[in-house]
Amino acid sequence: MTRILAAITLPLSIVLTILVTIVCSVPIIIAGMVKLLLPVPGIWRKVSIFCNFMMYCWCAGLAALLRLNPHLQWDVEGLEGLSKKNWYLLICNHRSWADIVVLCVLFRKHIPMNKYFLKQQLAWVPFIGLACWALDMPFMKRYSRSYLLRHPDRRGKDVETTRRSCEKFRRYPTTIVNFVEGSRFTHEKRQQTHSPYQHLLPPKAAGIAMAINVLGSQFDKLLNITLCYPNNDRHPFYDMLSGRLTRIVVRVQLEPINEELHGDYVNDKTFKRRFQRWLNMLWDKKDIQIEEIKTSYKNAGQ
Repeated sequence: MTRILAAITLPLSIVLTILVTIVCSVPIIIAGMVKLLLPVPGIWRKVSIFCNFMMYCWCAGLAALLRLNPHLQWDVEGLEGLSKKNWYLLICNHRSWADIVVLCVLFRKHIPMNKYFLKQQLAWVPFIGLACWALDMPFMKRYSRSYLLRHPDRRGKDVETTRRSCEKFRRYPTTIVNFVEGSRFTHEKRQQTHSPYQHLLPPKAAGIAMAINVLGSQFDKLLNITLCYPNNDRHPFYDMLSGRLTRIVVRVQLEPINEELHGDYVNDKTFKRRFQRWLNMLWDKKDIQIEEIKTSYKNAGQ
């Protein structure tokens, strides 16, 4: 019976999600074209406000779809003290496409609309790619070590993209989201990267280091987010669409952005090592936290 319900729910969820995305992204795309054709600061500000409102509508639509699942429960800690008037740098472990939905739905009423560091390939996804472009989200093209050895002129290009993108966010409160692992966690990727963590890939520091360097003291806090799907660890996004997702665990920690986190990550090797040590310490704690969450729910039989 469960498989039959999942077979019905999955295509219905996909269709409804696509409809919500199209309805919200088309106005954003049109507004983005207006912004492109009319480079007037006053118009740009109004377009940005409109685009953020439509993104909020998209998040609200996804929240409504999640409420259709009567079995889904949220376990959230740490939302106190957040404000839509602040600038945040949000870092998070990356397990699934479901992570983006969770962050949008959960934080839409608590912090400014999220701006994601996105892979270049996403720019070509219909509707989503164009909408993200209109929202000024930075697309980053990562290069492998072997490619950079053959093409040293490309070194640092993704970091320069980060710098240009972050400059745009000075005008209005923004939440910049960075999945610092650079890719969704799988056990195969964990082995390939020789990750020292049980539930995480090694973090990549360049993106957030550059964001902190560009926006400086404008960031009020670092939001360190831990996501976990203790009952649906293998395929959270598929289970979300098919109505099988039963629990989403989110832990929010506000971290200070101290002066020692400001520096030239590209050219200052001492600062680079210090910044990497700081980020690795956060990841050590996050890995332990995920293990504790999974163990607690396993022991509780949930």
